[in-house]
Amino acid sequence: MTSRHLGRTGVLVSPLTLGAMNFGAWANRDHDDAIRIVHRALDAGITVVDTADVYSQGENEEIVGRALAGRRDDVLLATKFHGQIGADPNAQGNSRRWILRAVEDSLRRLGTDHIDLYQVHRPDPAVPLEETLWALDDLVTAGKIRYYGTTTFEPHQLVEAQWIAADRQLRGPVTEQPPYSILARGAERATLPIAQRYGLGVLTWSPLAGGWLSGRYRSGADAPASTRLDRQPHRHDPALPVNQRKRALAEELSKLADEAGLSPVHLALAFVLQHPAVSTVIVGPRTLDQLDSQLGAVDVRLSADVLDRIDEIVAPGVTVNAADEGYLPPALTDSTLRRRVPGARR
Repeated sequence: MTSRHLGRTGVLVSPLTLGAMNFGAWANRDHDDAIRIVHRALDAGITVVDTADVYSQGENEEIVGRALAGRRDDVLLATKFHGQIGADPNAQGNSRRWILRAVEDSLRRLGTDHIDLYQVHRPDPAVPLEETLWALDDLVTAGKIRYYGTTTFEPHQLVEAQWIAADRQLRGPVTEQPPYSILARGAERATLPIAQRYGLGVLTWSPLAGGWLSGRYRSGADAPASTRLDRQPHRHDPALPVNQRKRALAEELSKLADEAGLSPVHLALAFVLQHPAVSTVIVGPRTLDQLDSQLGAVDVRLSADVLDRIDEIVAPGVTVNAADEGYLPPALTDSTLRRRVPGARR
């Protein structure tokens, strides 16, 4: 595979990143099979592996650590913190206390002495962003991480992080990991332009929209079974009207792929790969066949006519199902933050 720069870091990365989320209890429980998938990806030229401590409650990192034994220097290893680990109420979030503990746990599970890219998995409204950046800057100084970044942050938070880092003379985030697919184009409105403005590397997740763009959805066929349905029904329940809309659009896109002489998977991945802000696209295969079906997308270049047709099916900046944005701020989920209390002082 050819290489791209990861933002302004100077680090070169492959256009595709191996996302390991489907290894372990959440999907593929066969550790040896998961390790074969990792090795196949590395042999095919993928140089970035992305995981998170919350995936299968640490089991995922352990699988990745085993898979990279003897090949650790061949990859840019990325993981994340934020999600709840176990029952301890403090074993989550973006506080300094948890970050310093979480990184040690991840290093142990991954079997390495450093993490190349340590990512904040989601914003944490309960913790000042400055506290999080200070802790991560200290980890860079300590040599436990090489760089750090954010995942699914709001555009204003990306800018705030850059300003805080500059004002406090800290090393700032160098990457952002947003959801981005033909069915979830919200990142085009501000996230991707901001990433370009500040030179952030962009690792996109869910380029197949959680499987909706894989070509499995065809007229007259029942919706295929999915392990994601139990975990994320709001994104995958085919009975929901918004997901019925996604299915209809996915069928249109499958027809477009046929007309263009492409597989639906290659159409979906090539679309994301072609955006100038994108450094690398995270693919999350559960099987070797799924991985092999995705690798060839790096050689696909969509014509202007095909891109225009995609824009007609799903307009730029539009996310069909808001749940596919990956994060909704408290101002949208907590009604008390949108309503003035009667009698309260202004």
